[in-house]
Amino acid sequence: MTVTLPTWLTLGRIALIPVLVAVYYLGGRWSNPLATAVFVLASLTDWLDGWIARRYRLSSRFGAFLDPVADKLMVTTALVVTVQHHHTVWMALWASVIIGREIAVSALREWMAEIGQHAKVSVAMIGKVKTAVQMVALGFLLYRDPLWGIPVFLIGEWLLAAAALLTLWSGFEYLRAAWPALRDDPPQSVDSGR
Repeated sequence: MTVTLPTWLTLGRIALIPVLVAVYYLGGRWSNPLATAVFVLASLTDWLDGWIARRYRLSSRFGAFLDPVADKLMVTTALVVTVQHHHTVWMALWASVIIGREIAVSALREWMAEIGQHAKVSVAMIGKVKTAVQMVALGFLLYRDPLWGIPVFLIGEWLLAAAALLTLWSGFEYLRAAWPALRDDPPQSVDSGR
């Protein structure tokens, strides 16, 4: 198996996860900006690896598998450290919605692939908008401190709420696309053991 440049970028994004956690908990006045910089760098590699793969036709099965895994690991880690620092009911709820949707959609995609209908649950535009809002929200939440009088954390909270609502909407769209296959029960045999 040849590892392409986009796949190396994805592997780099995974390697940045422990760096994000370590920097976030270092303490000191540079901890938040450094954690935010690590998260932004990871987010940019997410965009860059996809662009390079499409532009130069460097897609691979391993890369296609690894890319969404890396994204979900980075987002989940950022959500966990944010909730740990700012443990409110709303923050926990938004994080649970986002993480829960990622688990549900991953399971749905896997199941649809097993029955040969993976194309019916491909990424839609609402999912891309959700991802963009979510990444900006998490960057603001990791930064935490006001910047030039701008309440960065408060803006991040509202953006995370918006991302959670977009998450529910996109999750519903995935479910709606898969619903015909989900409700189509296979015929029961006489020996089904009811």
